[in-house]
Amino acid sequence: MSSSTDRLLIIVIAVLLPPLAVLLEFGISKKFWISLILSFFFFVPGVIYSLYVVLEE
Repeated sequence: MSSSTDRLLIIVIAVLLPPLAVLLEFGISKKFWISLILSFFFFVPGVIYSLYVVLEE
């Protein structure tokens, strides 16, 4: 897969399963736990945070 395809797939995963996208990009880290907690309690902020973290490069 090309880099743009990989990026698009991560974005789709970040919208559907926010913690999974962060986990795939960074492993089990502080960013993952923040995404998991936000998604568990407040889904929309979890999606926004995950997209921000994944796209911040």
